[in-house]
Amino acid sequence: MSSAAHHGDPLASALRGVPKETGNGANRPAGPCAMVMFGVTGDLARKKLLPALYDLANRQLLPEGFSLVGFGRRPWSHEDFADEVRDHIQAGARTEFDENTWQQLASGLRFVSAQGFEDDAAYRQLGEILTELRTQRGTGGNHAFYLSIPPNSFEIVCQKLSAHGLARRSESAHDSWSRVIIEKPFGHDEASAHELNQVVESVFASHEVFRIDHYLGKETVQNLLALRFANRLFEPLWNNQHVDHVQITMAEDIGIGGRASYYDGVGAARDVIQNHLLQLLALTAMEEPINFDADHLRREKEKVLEAVLVPEDITAASARGQYTSGTQNGEKVVGFLEEEGFDPHSTTETFAALKLGIHTRRWAGVPFYLRSGKRLGKRVTEIAVMFTRAPNLLFTEADEAQFGQNALIIRIQPNEGATLRLASKVPGTQMDIRDVDMDFSYGRSFAEESPEAYERLILDVLLGEPPLFPRHREVELSWQILDPFVKHWEALGTQPDPYAPGSWGPEAAHELLERDGRSWRVP
Repeated sequence: MSSAAHHGDPLASALRGVPKETGNGANRPAGPCAMVMFGVTGDLARKKLLPALYDLANRQLLPEGFSLVGFGRRPWSHEDFADEVRDHIQAGARTEFDENTWQQLASGLRFVSAQGFEDDAAYRQLGEILTELRTQRGTGGNHAFYLSIPPNSFEIVCQKLSAHGLARRSESAHDSWSRVIIEKPFGHDEASAHELNQVVESVFASHEVFRIDHYLGKETVQNLLALRFANRLFEPLWNNQHVDHVQITMAEDIGIGGRASYYDGVGAARDVIQNHLLQLLALTAMEEPINFDADHLRREKEKVLEAVLVPEDITAASARGQYTSGTQNGEKVVGFLEEEGFDPHSTTETFAALKLGIHTRRWAGVPFYLRSGKRLGKRVTEIAVMFTRAPNLLFTEADEAQFGQNALIIRIQPNEGATLRLASKVPGTQMDIRDVDMDFSYGRSFAEESPEAYERLILDVLLGEPPLFPRHREVELSWQILDPFVKHWEALGTQPDPYAPGSWGPEAAHELLERDGRSWRVP
């Protein structure tokens, strides 16, 4: 489809546009504020957060006096920190580097060198810097604290911020605000998530807590709402009368790399399914909200998560695996247990697949299959809505395996867009039928580049726009769904099934669908 094809292609026209009511961050700049970033020397900050802040500045979406305070162990001066930030911006920014934009951003950069998160002297210095920024740069006493740190450090940081008077609960809309941004995972099970929520919300007001799930900032995830609720085409079919099953996949073609210390004991289910994939399930299955107000949107997602059914036979409804050594894309790769810094006897899974149901009138009897893994066939995240097969009364001589099951494939990444699979006659004298694809691609249909997920989410935090952030109830409901699977696997005490790099997971994952007379879609 050409770049102009969206004017004539009905699918592209149907999918065009994302409802801006899901957050107004893309339309207006933030007000005066300062951001304090804990974990500013980590991979996430260097590769994603710092470039995203620069891109926002370059798009004139940050206030003129915006300031960033880094908090870390490095013995840096403010100037050293600015040099580091510049290097990471030039390496990772999506917009062209502009010296004027950089100078404006750099003038608000500060760094606090700490011995650790318990260093009271560092918090006192942080307070002095924030007071200085309020006076010199007009930040208005508005502070966003970004906790890009391990979850076991959330509690001590929140307590120290409170003890030193840096985190304040705003009593009215006219007061200066203090917000906290928390990166996943939100705990390691329901109990720890509940405890974490209590700790954080004892310091920050619940509406000032922003739990980052960067998938919710992706344009195609937001477009799922437009796809479902702005088009008449899909709503009559979006139910158990016409949908056979739904597959939600997040696959990576890389191993754990340098994440051994984080990944061991976490695994694919906790790392991805509990947050990203269950959020995608909720958005796929939820009812239409009254409007895009945060409370209404979150309420509909929570209804879905509350209705999720965990099968009684968890062994038959799940699969897990670990990638082995082998060859992928022509290169030799080591197995998971041979990765540097890893326990050779670890039972942590690098692949997990689940079967879930949803106990509602719309979805009763429709299985939702979720899978995530590393070292799989390709990097892809997608939602595949597989419709029931058409009754083959006319085309009896055609190969039924070649047609008959329409599907809507929503591609989250890469090549963001959607594909509608239809049956069509093959040109020729015979009545041969074959599935064909109608494709919509963001890159081909829109001249404007989609904002990076962290750009959108950071700006929404600064604006106080909460719809794209799950509240604590969603987090705890997600753990309620996943916990029975994790506890069952831990009780087994067995090694996850091996699978070859470049494959689509262990044999048990394929058997999971074969028992239901279905098969995984190969992206």
